Amino acid sequence: MSDRLPGFSTLAVHAGAQPDPTTGARATPIYQTTSFVFNDADHAASLFGLQAFGNIYTRIGNPTNAVLEERVAALEGGTAALAVASGHAAQVVVLQQLLQPGDEFIAARKLYGGSINQFTHAFKSFGWNVVWADPDDIASFERAVTPRTKAIFIESIANPAGSITDIEAISTVARKAGVPLIVDNTLASPYLIRPIDHGADIVVHSLTKFLGGHGNSLGGIIVDAGTFDWSTGGKYPMLSEPRPEYHGIRLQETFGNFAFAIACRVLGLRDLGPALSPFNAFMILTGIETLPLRMQKHCDNAKAVAEFLAGHPAVASVSYAGLASDKYNQLARKYAPKGAGAVFTFSLKGGYDAGVNLVSKLQLFSHLANVGDTRSLVIHPASTTHSQLDDAAKVKSGAGPDVVRLSIGIEDKEDLIADLEQALSA
Repeated sequence: MSDRLPGFSTLAVHAGAQPDPTTGARATPIYQTTSFVFNDADHAASLFGLQAFGNIYTRIGNPTNAVLEERVAALEGGTAALAVASGHAAQVVVLQQLLQPGDEFIAARKLYGGSINQFTHAFKSFGWNVVWADPDDIASFERAVTPRTKAIFIESIANPAGSITDIEAISTVARKAGVPLIVDNTLASPYLIRPIDHGADIVVHSLTKFLGGHGNSLGGIIVDAGTFDWSTGGKYPMLSEPRPEYHGIRLQETFGNFAFAIACRVLGLRDLGPALSPFNAFMILTGIETLPLRMQKHCDNAKAVAEFLAGHPAVASVSYAGLASDKYNQLARKYAPKGAGAVFTFSLKGGYDAGVNLVSKLQLFSHLANVGDTRSLVIHPASTTHSQLDDAAKVKSGAGPDVVRLSIGIEDKEDLIADLEQALSA
């Protein structure tokens, strides 16, 4: 190609990939192997000592996974990425590099229920403490900062309600506090929002959702923006201090603007072990090739369905940032002008029982705990994904008892509306 910077759709198909040098295969092969042969003893030593890049063992890296990592880094505008086994694994690996026992991180209250559970309960065993803030009240993030704060965590489009987070405003708080901003970009995908363009230092995804897009493969990814100085103030010793397992290397000093991605790989993935299967990497790569086509269809369908529900007499309210009347519409116009995503919630006038009954009567929508599929999906969060929360916490997270969450697929919108109509009428 010329010096022209490739567009998003071109990157979604080509970034990171070349024809296989041995066979000429155009599609990226599945390198279904546990380990790789070294050229000689010196080559092996240089790989293990981080003096050369290359493949050692699939738990640490794999050529199929490497193409996926380079592709997502390109789409997000980052310097490097690391693929792992799931979105939850990505969050563990990221925070392991940043937090020591007793440290804190601030998280937006409006998050995926599994993340709320992970942060509140599972991370306690590591001595990591979460402090909650309200994404609708930026000052609450400022008030939550203490000398023990090491990171701020938000979702670009919050699950389940589809609300849009003011990334730039919270980035300003993070900069003032001298801590990195981590953005879960799962519901938006880089097609709709690129958090790094708005001040994010680290981006994470559940690849299982819109990037993979077909509900057939688990995966997660960490993208390093290359924007944070990890050596400042000695807050992040995993990156700034000599690493004894690598002969005293300082990762920030050695690897510069992709040091965080390296740390996640050689300190996190290597020792915690949540490796992504090369087969799943292949499946997700294939899904990413159609990401821009799918995401636009998802968004167009979601807006049509939201408009239908907003006018239905059985519906009390609809939370979709793509509606002109929605409180997050201005933020959607700023951050996601191509569409406000495909996941949103609505409340039924009949409360908890009406939500449960509606789910049971839908025929085209699949009742399951996932989002981002080509198929349209439905769930009642209060009885499932957010059931571990008390009633007050459910409401704060956007998963009140009367709330139903939809993940709109790429079917014909008329068929989706007809299915909702028959279920609501029944």
